Amino acid sequence: MLHRRTVGDVMTEEVITLRPDTPVHEIAALMDANDIAAAPVVDDEGAPIGVVSASDVLRHETGMPDPQGSDGNDEHAWGKARARTAGALMSSPVFTARADWTIPRAARELLGRHVKQLPVVGDHGLLTGIVSRSDLLETFVRSDVEIRGEVERDVLGRILGLEKDTVATEVREGAVTLRGNVPDPRLVPVAVGLCQGVEGVVAVDAHLAAGRAD
Repeated sequence: MLHRRTVGDVMTEEVITLRPDTPVHEIAALMDANDIAAAPVVDDEGAPIGVVSASDVLRHETGMPDPQGSDGNDEHAWGKARARTAGALMSSPVFTARADWTIPRAARELLGRHVKQLPVVGDHGLLTGIVSRSDLLETFVRSDVEIRGEVERDVLGRILGLEKDTVATEVREGAVTLRGNVPDPRLVPVAVGLCQGVEGVVAVDAHLAAGRAD
């Protein structure tokens, strides 16, 4: 089987965390010093109980429920604007991910929840990392050299067992072109399907004939 990267492969393990009683001014300083857009709030055991985002901090700094300056009538938003600690400022409940989740599953969760990052928890619900949209995006932005290496090494070599140079591989901007011969015509759609499953591949163009070349 092809290796499929998981959340555990791309997440950030060293996470800047907050406690419920962390003062807002300290939160702003931590975010600025570490160049982060959000930080999970954890309890005494290390389990995430909420998330404070840069937008939450802006609400406090402006004294308005909307960072853009709109007054609004949302009492909950006004409460955040008046918050003094992470516990009062955070968004809760917190949506979390698991390290063994596939990249597509995590991406769907981020999009479905309309959030930019997810704390990652282990079997006991304790924080083990954090994964962001940019972490997931990086799995799809692979160089042509990386993609070609995986196609030749894993798809054509290890899985299909083809001899070296039986099939020539070319990759341009994520589009894979295969040219050569395979011993069985049934391998053609298999090769195409496997290549389509390689992370970063956007298209597959196969020019493969069955039988040995003269």
